[in-house]
Amino acid sequence: MMLLMPILIPMFAAALSMIIWRHRTLQRWVSVVTNSALLIAALILFNDVYNNGIQVTHLGGWEAPFGISLVADLLAVIMVTVSAFVAFCIAIYALATMNEDHEKFGFYPLLHLMLAGVIGAFLTGDIFNLYVWFEIMLVASFGLLILGGEREQMEGALKYVTLNLLSSALFLSAVGLLYSYAGTLNMADLGSKLSTSENAGVITVISLLFLVAFGIKAAAFPLFFWLPASYHTPPVAISAVFAGLLTKVGVYALYRVFSVIFVGDIAFTHHTLLLWMGILTMITGVLGAAAQFEVRRILSFHIVSQIGYMLVGLALFTPLAITGGIFYLFHHIIVKTNLFLISGVINRRHGTNKLDKLGGLYKSAPVLSILFAIPAMSLAGIPPLSGFFAKYVVIKAGLDAQAWLMVVASLAVGLLTLYSMIKIWSEAFWKPLPNTGETKSLMSDGERFCMYFPIILMAGMTITIGLYAEWFIQLASMAAEQVMNPQVYIDAVLGGQS
Repeated sequence: MMLLMPILIPMFAAALSMIIWRHRTLQRWVSVVTNSALLIAALILFNDVYNNGIQVTHLGGWEAPFGISLVADLLAVIMVTVSAFVAFCIAIYALATMNEDHEKFGFYPLLHLMLAGVIGAFLTGDIFNLYVWFEIMLVASFGLLILGGEREQMEGALKYVTLNLLSSALFLSAVGLLYSYAGTLNMADLGSKLSTSENAGVITVISLLFLVAFGIKAAAFPLFFWLPASYHTPPVAISAVFAGLLTKVGVYALYRVFSVIFVGDIAFTHHTLLLWMGILTMITGVLGAAAQFEVRRILSFHIVSQIGYMLVGLALFTPLAITGGIFYLFHHIIVKTNLFLISGVINRRHGTNKLDKLGGLYKSAPVLSILFAIPAMSLAGIPPLSGFFAKYVVIKAGLDAQAWLMVVASLAVGLLTLYSMIKIWSEAFWKPLPNTGETKSLMSDGERFCMYFPIILMAGMTITIGLYAEWFIQLASMAAEQVMNPQVYIDAVLGGQS
């Protein structure tokens, strides 16, 4: 039952929010209470998996591979727990930032439905149900993206939904081909059957469809342009949860299918295609960020560049590289969400995120300056913050694998990331406020608490991961061990039938 709770809680919250549609205050309380419950349920499930191993539930009493299976290994439960933490922070932040128009058009039901889709994607053990959860997430996220109906939002949403619908079409086509070939959609059963298949060419072609479909959803090169065109347009609470979670579901799906199902042609799919995709994603993303002069646009391009580190971790496919990729996943979710939340505070104070109209925050908001410096320096990989250890493990894995181009690209991207963070610091915080800049009305104490409390929580988590990096790297290493040994996952789901 505990395996179901992280999915049931946001689904229940979405339904309840629909019932109390006209009651804004009740919807807010439901959001905070249910996301708190989601975090507690995720922590309980994490503890169970950490201490007792992979947990599996077969819905309806139908054993795998015939029924619907939910599976929580360490990788899945890490993602669920971090997602629940983000959801809790967003629920509090939204209390001060979501206006009546956004709330009355369905912000809370859509948010909960999207969270259900995200967590369902992490926990499903069935490739078709992975598609279903992706679609739930896509529909809800599209609804959130167009809240407010401003011109810029609609333009970004058009690019967002077009590319993601293409991804969904490729995904569904790949699922159909996979089922026609293997006769099953259970991921563990697929892994068992395809590992002994003699028709490697057909499997590789099908795997490429999944690579393109999930690559689009992860905003990987070359089909990433929908992300920086759309993520800066909605209200900041929505941007933040998008930045933290949505692309990571695509990355998670790549880790899952290219470790359990498609491992027969690693030299081509991993060491060639995924490696080049990761390198080019890093480079194009960071160059795009360097050319921007609006805070959320810079941060959006850096989502793309940082996805590259996660992809090269999977591409190298060594225990250390997978460890680094997983560590990078949960580190980046927290850091990137926090930076978007901070951009919301900046916008609240000055009414803009354009760097040429900002300044003086170092003096006028010293606490905010410190809170920005923590995730910004972590994103750039400055010790002793979490980003340093994430980059270190990935680059060390590249050195061990003699992937010299990947190592050079990773170091160069790290320096350009630092440049972007320094640019934001110097323009928004250090230089004097220009005469054209405006200072908006001050926040009330309640609004200040709701906006700063999640930022402080996430900054504290970033510091904690850095200071206790040994434990978190060990956790990522345990998860990587399961990823590198898919037979453990297969046996847990199929009960030794494989």
